[in-house]
Amino acid sequence: MSGFDARPVPIRGRGAAENPPNRFERIEYMPDAEARDPDDPAPRTQVLRDATRTIIARNDSPDVGFETSVNPYRGCEHGCIYCFARPFHEYLGFSAGLDFETKILAKPDAAELLRAELMKPSWEPRFIALSGVTDPYQPVERRLRITRRVLEVLVEFRNPVGIVTKSHLVTRDVDLLAELASFDAAGVYVSLTTLRPELQRIMEPRAATPARRLAAIETLAKAGVPVGTLVAPIIPGLNDEEIPALLRAAADAGARTAGYVLLRLPHGLKDLFEGWLDRHMPERKEKILGRLRDARGGRLYESRWHERMRGGGAYADQLEQLFEAARRKAGLAPRLPELSTAAFRRPDPRGQLGLFDGA
Repeated sequence: MSGFDARPVPIRGRGAAENPPNRFERIEYMPDAEARDPDDPAPRTQVLRDATRTIIARNDSPDVGFETSVNPYRGCEHGCIYCFARPFHEYLGFSAGLDFETKILAKPDAAELLRAELMKPSWEPRFIALSGVTDPYQPVERRLRITRRVLEVLVEFRNPVGIVTKSHLVTRDVDLLAELASFDAAGVYVSLTTLRPELQRIMEPRAATPARRLAAIETLAKAGVPVGTLVAPIIPGLNDEEIPALLRAAADAGARTAGYVLLRLPHGLKDLFEGWLDRHMPERKEKILGRLRDARGGRLYESRWHERMRGGGAYADQLEQLFEAARRKAGLAPRLPELSTAAFRRPDPRGQLGLFDGA
């Protein structure tokens, strides 16, 4: 018997409303059978220290678009119910549910560790994604400033960086991003999932509103930072109908390019998403899951490279055609310009900056 109730009471400001069992643990916590009192305070966010001694993650997945990344945080307080990174929290002994959005692991030494890595003669300058898993500009970044300090290191070395975020907080660092962009070494994607604030509030409860995300695109574009948008994820039967409007709004704000990712539901994320549908839109549940199965070969998730991002079959083909037509009509390119490593430099031991060629 599982302690995971698919229909618990929603928690204000949280995407999940439960902690399903960790797939790696043999012992699980069994909550009381009675429903949670809706007047109970929501679980508070805990920020825990991540004492990792390595900061650059390597990736060999052929459909991701980057080989190296830096993740200042693990877990994400934005609480997006659809986040494919939720199951990663299980490797830490936590749950993919509420734990993912309330137990945030921060890496306070990230900047120092990155600087040490870039100083090594073995480091060949290359694109670094920030962060590739959870949002580097989630709420705790406003106080801890780990992402900003990482960017300061990247500016020091002029190492190219790409950022994906759904937070307006990225505009705080427009000075650093503009400096890197002057060397063709920075690009930002701002995720857009809906223009409807009422949907955003329940789907991404602690992320920026649609209007604030569009404002972030505008600020970055005016500062000369190449910026695009990602419609990620596209949820069949929920936000797919908004694709033309989303791309038009992004283009009007100054975005240069757009891409998309079909909803991914690996491991226990399937149950979390179904529970969310039960709580917030039971009347749409079967339509949404049915279309998703149509695009996933009859399943809710397909893990094969490339197909996991775009899906397959008639619905996936129609989705791609719709997106491409809307992208072209909005005047958006398929991708941002390729970033350059030509300006990379490495400080010498005396504290002076030297060109990479002479370092």
